Amino acid sequence: MKSLIVIPARYGSKRFPGKPLAELAGKAILQRVWDIAASVCANRKDCEAVVATETPVKPGEGSALIVDYCEKHNIPVEITPDSCRSGSDRVWAVASARREKPEVLLNLQGDNPLCPPQFLNALLDAFDTHRETMVATAYTRLDWQALAALRESKKTSPFSGTTAIIGSDGNAKWFSKNIIPAIRGEEKLAAVNPFSPVCRHIGLYAYKYAALAFFSQSPLGEYEQFEQLEQLRFIENGIPVRMVEVTYPAGFDAATSGVDSPEDLARAEKLIASAGELLK
Repeated sequence: MKSLIVIPARYGSKRFPGKPLAELAGKAILQRVWDIAASVCANRKDCEAVVATETPVKPGEGSALIVDYCEKHNIPVEITPDSCRSGSDRVWAVASARREKPEVLLNLQGDNPLCPPQFLNALLDAFDTHRETMVATAYTRLDWQALAALRESKKTSPFSGTTAIIGSDGNAKWFSKNIIPAIRGEEKLAAVNPFSPVCRHIGLYAYKYAALAFFSQSPLGEYEQFEQLEQLRFIENGIPVRMVEVTYPAGFDAATSGVDSPEDLARAEKLIASAGELLK
């Protein structure tokens, strides 16, 4: 199955300007994300990867710095229209312009430097295991300690970290920047089960070409706008989102995957210092 990994990387983040090129333990965040994608493609047939960024406005500023970095480090990069409203729109802009259309597209956000390569493989494999899958994304179930860490991080970065409700059919029922579900009788639950009922969504998506075409041509969903979570557009339009459970390697955890803020960057630095590099 021909697959294309697209890494959306915006320089102009409101919460963390210049984030893709910020250094994380001696490497640019974007370099770390690219290394993850490259390691996956190296072990899969018919797999490519590319960075997608905004249209540069001035040389030496903004997204021009991303283009310069990619060219200097031999990373394929494509310019996408400023009309792109989300990372998924940037993935579509890249895919739809290709002469040979990929069957599956994987959106690996350029601010996800601690995403284990096996997570990407698990999503791509889901399309073979469940042929009806149109959209797939990853999650991990939080133990009580990880849930406490997520609650603590939200005190300083309330919009960092997304949780999900998953149905018995393996599809998502909902996503939120709030921690869902609310839990009553938490002490009793913790006494009998090491895992909480909270599922931490990992910002990693894969789509069939047709599903992403629909997404790109559809208006923003009502709740998508409230939460600023693009995956809600699929749910609001009745398109199932298959959830793929993954487990972090020893020493890594779901509380520090994406980097949305300088506080997240500091947490990621500490994690690498204690657990070592993700790619050996």
